[in-house]
Amino acid sequence: MAPRVIHTAQALVDVVLEVPEIPARGGNVMAGSQRRYAGGATTTLLAAARSGASAVHAGAVGTGPNGDLVRETLRTAGVALSAPPVEDLDTGICVVLVEPTAERTFVTTQAAERCITAASLATSAPRPGDLVCVSGYSLVGRTRDPLVEWLGTLDGGVDVVLDPGATFVHADDEAREAVLSRTTVWSGNADEASALAGVGGIRESAEVLATMLPRGAVVVVRDGPRGCLVRADGDGVFVPGHPQRPVDTNGAGDTHTGVLLAERLAGATWSEAAARGNAAGALTVTRRGPDSCPTREEIDAFLASR
Repeated sequence: MAPRVIHTAQALVDVVLEVPEIPARGGNVMAGSQRRYAGGATTTLLAAARSGASAVHAGAVGTGPNGDLVRETLRTAGVALSAPPVEDLDTGICVVLVEPTAERTFVTTQAAERCITAASLATSAPRPGDLVCVSGYSLVGRTRDPLVEWLGTLDGGVDVVLDPGATFVHADDEAREAVLSRTTVWSGNADEASALAGVGGIRESAEVLATMLPRGAVVVVRDGPRGCLVRADGDGVFVPGHPQRPVDTNGAGDTHTGVLLAERLAGATWSEAAARGNAAGALTVTRRGPDSCPTREEIDAFLASR
């Protein structure tokens, strides 16, 4: 069977509000629009599937309107859900405030998506060659212990892909080290890299991060519209991006990761995969919503036009 992209993190419903500005404390603003999308881990999985990868969601999904939206979105894209639904509890939401600059502010709830166990994650049955995605946000709250327990049971041939998020650097030391010791691909943005490495500059932080990971691990540091740095086989290569006029940056990083992993499974080098991830991210920021990741054909057309 072909290797798969498996995501263990939280699939939420994003409630996206376009606002003229963030209100002052105690204040109020009128939203120009309101939309509901399946977001969180869903975005990475959609991006991987639309670039041709076999994808599986191993996390928990609730029963209710939010859970129904997540399931329908994933199934429509051909993404499998391995764990049984969480009974009598709906999936949570993430309120996303999007300003005219495309900057985003988040408020996230915790509900059924946090109800994982080592056994529920194991329903995804990872095999050597699979890419298992882990989010730093899973080291917050009740998902931390079952995730760390399950990671310790994985076959050595399974690659673990860490998307650290802003919270990873603040995680419990023991849990953070357990995840790093099992990570073979680190994929995050420049701020996340600098925060964990303790140094500035994407090249410098990538070098430090490589010392925190097992020998031979790959480090990908995204630098927004400028592109990303890929450190593989001891060498750091900068892959240029495609600056666009953004309308919504929500999901751009997750889209990059999903396409990166799909292309890697298709046989691309890490730098080649990152180049297509950069193109996918550039397309995504010109569209609204976290489920706006492009197809393989759209990426092809975009790169041909450059």
